[in-house]
Amino acid sequence: MPRLLTLLLLALLALPAGAQTIKIATLAPDGSAWMRELRAAAAEVRQGTEGRVDVKFYPGGVMGNDAVVLRKMRLGQLQGGVLTASELSQVYPDAPLYSLPFLFDSWDEVARARAVADPMLAKGFEERGLRMLGVSGVGFAYLMGAKPLHSRADVAGIKLWVPHNDTIAIRTFEAAGVSAIPLPIGDVFTSLQTGMVDTVANTPSGAVALQWHGRMRHMVDLPLTFVVGYLVLDEKAWKKLSAADQAVLARAFDAAARRMDANVQRDNEAALEAMKKQGLSVGSLEPEEAARWRAAGEQVISRMAASGEISPALLAAVREALAAPKAD
Repeated sequence: MPRLLTLLLLALLALPAGAQTIKIATLAPDGSAWMRELRAAAAEVRQGTEGRVDVKFYPGGVMGNDAVVLRKMRLGQLQGGVLTASELSQVYPDAPLYSLPFLFDSWDEVARARAVADPMLAKGFEERGLRMLGVSGVGFAYLMGAKPLHSRADVAGIKLWVPHNDTIAIRTFEAAGVSAIPLPIGDVFTSLQTGMVDTVANTPSGAVALQWHGRMRHMVDLPLTFVVGYLVLDEKAWKKLSAADQAVLARAFDAAARRMDANVQRDNEAALEAMKKQGLSVGSLEPEEAARWRAAGEQVISRMAASGEISPALLAAVREALAAPKAD
């Protein structure tokens, strides 16, 4: 009998352990390019870990906005989230680094900066109890609205929406003399219909996905900011994984983020062309006005660096990367 019990115990110990479920919430709608890539990465993780790790997504904001997701992560109800830089700034002030006003003019500049700054940001998140599994660009945000904007007089009368928690955007527009209207993103469509808002700062693909494009007749060809999303995991959940499973997870979601970057760039280009065909006119600010806006953005960045709201070392690393000659 003791021998039989021993054999049974050994047999039980040899059975594969149950999968560790990692629950991740995102505002990205199900069926979107983002969710397709995230689910592909989850399938890669399940296969690569032989079923030991199961990543489950809650898309479309069903778990609440970014602030609610962060709270649920702290409570252990969720293990991760795809979150905006502005909301993550409450946890890690350097999270909005890539979204500083007028910092970049092209995707190439973003790529050069990220090669240097991504590892520094990952370390900063880790120090605050979050594991950065990926960063993905959403694209460049532009002013879009109901009327053409060229001069300071044109800009003075706009009713401009900004995300309610995006303090950097609010400061920048205030420095440029524009009183922005902060609202949750879910209120914008109705506000455009009622006339409470007539101008937005968004990416072309974002305007189309949110069905705002029908109200957009003019766009200013001046990239205001580069929008990013972070995929972060609670460090406690990360540490429960074996080193081998951590490596699988990191590889899968880093690759997914890179694919999303390429997809988003194409999506924004396609969305802009589609909006042009529907009557969108793309114009420019007068040179003096554009220079004034850029100066307002630089003023905001300088003040943030001086006050410690953004790391001077991180900012210097980005500026150095942008100033370096391009590799052949």
